[in-house]
Amino acid sequence: MEEQYQRLAERLYEKNGHLTIDEARTWVELLWEDFESTRAKAGREYQGKQLTEQIVVQWIEQYGPKLHDFIATNPKFKDMLDKKGPIQ
Repeated sequence: MEEQYQRLAERLYEKNGHLTIDEARTWVELLWEDFESTRAKAGREYQGKQLTEQIVVQWIEQYGPKLHDFIATNPKFKDMLDKKGPIQ
């Protein structure tokens, strides 16, 4: 899983020069967790890490260049990013 997170973080970092690699990693973890928890709450059957990675890649491609703008308009994610802090 670490490799997946790191690979996705690097991809997001390349898409968005406003993010540090640590912020990109945090975003990847938040997007991953958000997708899996939303599916679980909806009662959907778990379909594995491959599906989650596929969705996160789609989000990175579609929204990655603008994620830094999203923080300013959505305090929920700003708080989550602040709480997570930099990844070691």
